[in-house]
Amino acid sequence: MYITILVIPLTYKKSIIEYEGKDFLRVISGKVRGKKLISLDGKNTRPTLDRIKESLFNIIQFDLKEAVVLDLFAGSGALGIEAISRGAREVTFCDNSVQAIGVIRKNLENTTFIEQSEIINKDYTLALKKIAESNKKFDIIFIDPPYETNFAVNAWTLVLELELLNKEGIVVVETDKKTVIDEIQKKGESYEYDIRKYGRVTLAFIRKG
Repeated sequence: MYITILVIPLTYKKSIIEYEGKDFLRVISGKVRGKKLISLDGKNTRPTLDRIKESLFNIIQFDLKEAVVLDLFAGSGALGIEAISRGAREVTFCDNSVQAIGVIRKNLENTTFIEQSEIINKDYTLALKKIAESNKKFDIIFIDPPYETNFAVNAWTLVLELELLNKEGIVVVETDKKTVIDEIQKKGESYEYDIRKYGRVTLAFIRKG
């Protein structure tokens, strides 16, 4: 497996260290249950709440064993790390932010999951095309971009076009807009959808039909 080696500038190292102790995520279940994860500071980062994350993983629990997973808008890497903790074989973490990549690497080191991980520091469109060039496909793909963007629809479209999902694979999209789910459903008419609402948050579970 190829692992991206990233040299983090001192300014980013400093911002990560300063953020420690302010707020933590945690791994809910599995090999490293209860392990604290460093979160990312800033208004563009929105970690999935524990209660939503727990519901998400309860729904896909039987898909996780030995799964190959893509955490596309990875942020702190919490979703991908939870997947490894619960039995996934490997996870590719993608994020466009250098600061996020630094936090992901630190969280992977702290959970000892670095060897099961690939890290890509690119815009999601470039990341998906890079992955497609390697002919890699996934059993589970998490698409959890900033809510105010249309990235979820664009990412799902690329996943379809590049054929990145294995047979019987599943894509999980998190959004707060019904229009996003409507657009996604129009893009893949032969797919099956399980829609769950948690307050303002909607999770769409998309499987090949």
